[in-house]
Amino acid sequence: MRFERFTKKAWDLPTKPSNEKLLEMYALYKQATEGDCEGKPRGGLRDRAKHKAWKATIGTSEAAAMERYCEIVDSLMG
Repeated sequence: MRFERFTKKAWDLPTKPSNEKLLEMYALYKQATEGDCEGKPRGGLRDRAKHKAWKATIGTSEAAAMERYCEIVDSLMG
């Protein structure tokens, strides 16, 4: 499956993406694998930022989240 290949490729990117791009990737991954974000954010700033990013993807279909994730990783591969 394409999405699974790109999730593995994400660990071998030539350079570290910006924090904003990492949050977008996290949110799309969570949306693709778990669906809409539910509940409240946990403790620290990092967890709240991740929760906020995931929450911004509410309503995005699994297929659309997977496709966008793959596009981002592909663009970062250079």
